[in-house]
Amino acid sequence: MMKLDIQMFAVPFRKVSKTRKRMRRSHNAMELPGMTKCPNCGEMVKPHRVCKKCGSYKGKVEIVKEAE
Repeated sequence: MMKLDIQMFAVPFRKVSKTRKRMRRSHNAMELPGMTKCPNCGEMVKPHRVCKKCGSYKGKVEIVKEAE
């Protein structure tokens, strides 16, 4: 006689509703990064980064932009 190796898995008793599934996943949403205003030009910049528009950081000009 041959013995079959059968694995039993946990099966949900009822279907998970769309609302309950979405409530569970509510914490997985992506968040916007915190932004600050550049004190030199007013452009929105990520904190602790050089401003892409004017090239300043902490009130000092770090990157000199050429005139276009």
